[in-house]
Amino acid sequence: MVSWTQTLAYRRRRAQIVGALLLFVVLFFSCLAYAYFIEPYRLVVNQSTLTIKGWNPAFDGLKIVMIGDVHGGSNGVDEEKLRLVVERTNEQNADLVMLLGDYVAQAHGDKPLRQRNLRMPIDAIANGLRGIKATYGVYAVLGNHDGWYGDDKVAAEFTRVGYKVLQNEVAVIHKNGQHLRLLGFKDHLELNKTWKETSNDAKELLAPTGDGDIIGLEHSPDILPVITGELSISPSLKLILAAHTHGGQVWFPILERPIVPSIFGQKFAYGHVKQNDVDMFVTSGVGMSVLPIRFMVPPEIAVLTIRSEPQS
Repeated sequence: MVSWTQTLAYRRRRAQIVGALLLFVVLFFSCLAYAYFIEPYRLVVNQSTLTIKGWNPAFDGLKIVMIGDVHGGSNGVDEEKLRLVVERTNEQNADLVMLLGDYVAQAHGDKPLRQRNLRMPIDAIANGLRGIKATYGVYAVLGNHDGWYGDDKVAAEFTRVGYKVLQNEVAVIHKNGQHLRLLGFKDHLELNKTWKETSNDAKELLAPTGDGDIIGLEHSPDILPVITGELSISPSLKLILAAHTHGGQVWFPILERPIVPSIFGQKFAYGHVKQNDVDMFVTSGVGMSVLPIRFMVPPEIAVLTIRSEPQS
């Protein structure tokens, strides 16, 4: 026979298990609700200082604002959010503002991505981001979602509102006789040559532009090994700015970021990376794609202050 003591112990264990399961369910759905209804509607300004060896002292203290992966019309990204991005950006009194691609978001559906409607029209996105100010200008590159919709259409809208779109082009910033070169690449999915050919093409773009440090602008951080190390396009390449990964959109302790759209995984997921003696910074961006959630990776405007470390 089962004693009363054994029966009570069994009931107690069962109650503990049921309680633990209920707690897990409550926590799971609470986190899911936060990830859908709260975090995507936030906008944080993250400040970082990068000290770069050999950076031209003439540009010491250069302040750069990075805005990536806007994905207009995705969860939390309406026209009011776009105006907030402009407002927060202008509060930084930036020297340069870099728009790093993927401005559009395709709706879900059975059609191929290139044939789907946008969640927000591109002219509304460009108008929403209109009015950003920076001492040396606002520069943009394009992303894979922009390419699926149409690079020319996206570039035309951002040109209309006064921003310079770089598609395998170089812009030169002048300050007191010193030069800073901005090399803007097309999206990584459109750089369909070999790594060596892509590196050589970049060298050709830079050849007629004189001297000066170089900042590379690319939607995807996967460009880094293509233009550095043995494939270095120039010893003057000091910094690469990228987006695309969304910081994984979701971050968990220990597990970190379950999904990162980079062939290098966690390595290039977010923030400051240094490889082959070149610094890179990856912003987690503003909007979302695939999943309409963010968890512990809030929408951000990344603000970099570049400091010069003299060559030894």
